[in-house]
Formats: sequence, structure tokens, C-alpha cells
Amino acid sequence: MNNRPQDQENDNGEEARNKLDTMSEVLEELKERGYRYDFNLTAHAIEFFEDGKPMTLSPDEFEIIEVRRFEGPSSPSDNAILYVIESNSGLKGTLVDAYGVYADTLSHEMIKKLDTRYITARYKPD
Repeated sequence: MNNRPQDQENDNGEEARNKLDTMSEVLEELKERGYRYDFNLTAHAIEFFEDGKPMTLSPDEFEIIEVRRFEGPSSPSDNAILYVIESNSGLKGTLVDAYGVYADTLSHEMIKKLDTRYITARYKPD
């Protein structure tokens, strides 16, 4: 996806410009920082593969550390959101999803966990 990320606000409410322009650049930079797992959504958890075996993390087993939004130049269907995730056991990865298309298929717990309005309140930087 070659979309520019939407500006985000820092803790002081000031806009912070993402230094990377495309989804692929952001994902590459995150892999260099150790975010190696590619998570997928299921109705009640996020799923990943370890040694070829499917594994899951329930909403209480992971935290969303950061969120980046990417908006297409002409179509709402080009919009995507990137969740940067760390599990309680130290697994680090990313989840890429389209805006809002999953709301009817996810459990209440997953919808609440992915609600970006509350992510900055949950994240506590080192």
C-alpha cells in the first residue's frame, strides 16, 4: 500500500508528523525494531503462526502500543489502520486492517480492544 499515514497527536495534543510515508516503509522499520509477527483478526482474538502452527492471543493477552492510519488519495476503500502490538509474554508484531469493516464480526472484547479512542490512554511509554 503506497498511502501516506495520517498525522497523529502526541501526549501534549500537538500534531506529530510520521517520518515514513508508506505502509511498506513503516512495516519495514517496525520489523527492524523487532515487530516480526504478522497478526490476523479472528472474532475473539488475534492469530499468528509459530513454527507453522496457528496460535492466538486473547484481548487480555496483548496491548496496542501504537496506531498508524493510512488514507488513500481518492477512495475510502483504500483506508487502512496499522496496529503495533506487544503481547504480555513479549511477542511483538503488527496487525493491518481496513477501517471499520470488522465491527459486526468481532466480539465485544475485541471491538473494545481495537477502539482507537482509548489506545493512547492504555499506552504508557518507558
